[in-house]
Amino acid sequence: MAVTIKDVGKVANVSPSTVSRVLANHPKISEATKRKVREAMEKLGYHPNLQARSLVVKSTNTIGIVMPNSAELALENPFFPEVLRGISLKARESHYGIYLTTGASADEIYQEVVQMVQGKRVDGIILLYSKTNDYIMDYLLKEQFPFTVIGRPFINAERITHVDNDNIYITKQITDYLLQLGHTRIAFVGANMEMVYTIDRLQGLQQSLEQAGVSFDECLVIYDAQLKNRMKEQFSKLLQDPHPPTAIVAADDFVAIELISYAEDLNIAVPDDISIVGFNNIIIGKYIKPSLTTVEINIYQLGVEAAKYLLELLKEDDFLPRRITVPAKMIERKSCCRKIQ
Repeated sequence: MAVTIKDVGKVANVSPSTVSRVLANHPKISEATKRKVREAMEKLGYHPNLQARSLVVKSTNTIGIVMPNSAELALENPFFPEVLRGISLKARESHYGIYLTTGASADEIYQEVVQMVQGKRVDGIILLYSKTNDYIMDYLLKEQFPFTVIGRPFINAERITHVDNDNIYITKQITDYLLQLGHTRIAFVGANMEMVYTIDRLQGLQQSLEQAGVSFDECLVIYDAQLKNRMKEQFSKLLQDPHPPTAIVAADDFVAIELISYAEDLNIAVPDDISIVGFNNIIIGKYIKPSLTTVEINIYQLGVEAAKYLLELLKEDDFLPRRITVPAKMIERKSCCRKIQ
């Protein structure tokens, strides 16, 4: 005979309604009561019927995760497995599962989001990116569906709870660092102006140059679209400029590592001939030669905070939108040096 919440309540010496609240991780139930109920569940071998429960309480106990492109491509980038690790931790603590989008195009992902919302497949959604003209974000706002964003929303930021680094500030810091090493011709490689973090990082670089009295040269910005299967060609072209850069800020560590590889092919010494900085502090950056100077953006913590505040939003009717800033810091290694005069 199947174990019921009444059986659990008897063993834990609480009412069946208290057991239900523990299953829902209700904030007004004490940790001591939650522990007592969970011990009774374990002792009796009780496993809640989540599907039946979701019909009663109109909750799926599932968080939707929206990737910026197909899951297959996104998960090749170490950022996404790490941010998902942080989200999963908080979800698991509150007995939530996660539901990943798998669409291969923006339109397919949008349709998946509509199905999540209209089909009541998830209780809330986390967008793992923020970009300009995002009709998924617009749709979620229009539907007043609970969601949080990793990244600064391009518009309506005051209406949306979002978790981000201060990308302007940290890029200003690393540009100041390169200026202190004597570099004034500083390129930005891999800019994707659809992504808000890229817009902010480019702005940080420009602010640093302006405050140092160094003119910003648009020719030293190489956009993501220009790099598609042509990074070596674009890098070579950049170095052939009459006034080539002596330092590069790369959009992420992947781009930076690829540039270091191509520099070796082109007999360009890093950092003696050109200094390179990346973002995200992926593990391989520590072990390449030269080891990569980068920015630690605390990817895992971005995921933890995005899930934490989504879960709070789901519990509190009067939850106010907020911005959560996760600290970032430069990690100095061997890929930068003082400019040789």
